[in-house]
Amino acid sequence: MTIHTILKMGDPRLLRIAQPVHEFDTPELHALVTDMFETMEAARGAGLAAPQIGVDLQLVIFGFGSTDRYPEAPPVPRTVLINPQITPLTDALEEDWEGCLSVPGLRGVVPRFARIRYRGFDPEGQPIDREAEGFHARVVQHECDHLIGTLYPMRVRDFSRFGYTDVMFPGLDAPDD
Repeated sequence: MTIHTILKMGDPRLLRIAQPVHEFDTPELHALVTDMFETMEAARGAGLAAPQIGVDLQLVIFGFGSTDRYPEAPPVPRTVLINPQITPLTDALEEDWEGCLSVPGLRGVVPRFARIRYRGFDPEGQPIDREAEGFHARVVQHECDHLIGTLYPMRVRDFSRFGYTDVMFPGLDAPDD
C-alpha cells in the first residue's frame, strides 16, 4: 500500500480527460484502489479521483461514515466507481460549500444537480446503478468532474462565496481542505 502525493490545482495533469478502464479484476487495479483509499483516508477526504494522484483513468472512490471536513454531512456509502456515467434526475440545482484535496485551504459554493443516477462498474467489473441526492450526489458529481479535467473553482458562480477555509469557517478542523 502506498499513500500518493495529491496533485494540486495548476498541475496540467488535473486538466486532462481521463481514459476508460478496459481491464477489470486485475492485481494492478485492486492495488490502485487500495492505494487510493489509503491516500484519501490519510488526507481525511470524502472522495478521490485517480487523476488527482496522476493516474489517467476513469476511476473515483468516495464514502465515509462521518467526516470532520463536512461535519453536518450524512454518511455516504464507501464506493469504487469505474467508467462512471451521471444522469441528472431533476433540473433542480442545489448550492453548497465544497472543498477539494487538490485545492487545499479553499472552499466555495458550487451548484450541483440535487438528484442524480450514477452508473459504472466496481473493480471486478460488476455493474453499479444507483440514485443519489443531497451530499451523496454532490460528492459523486465533484469526483467525476475530475475525470473531465474540471476542478470545483471552475463551477463557482459567485466569488464572494469562495475563499480560505480558515477565514470563512474559523474553528473547522480541516487544515488540508
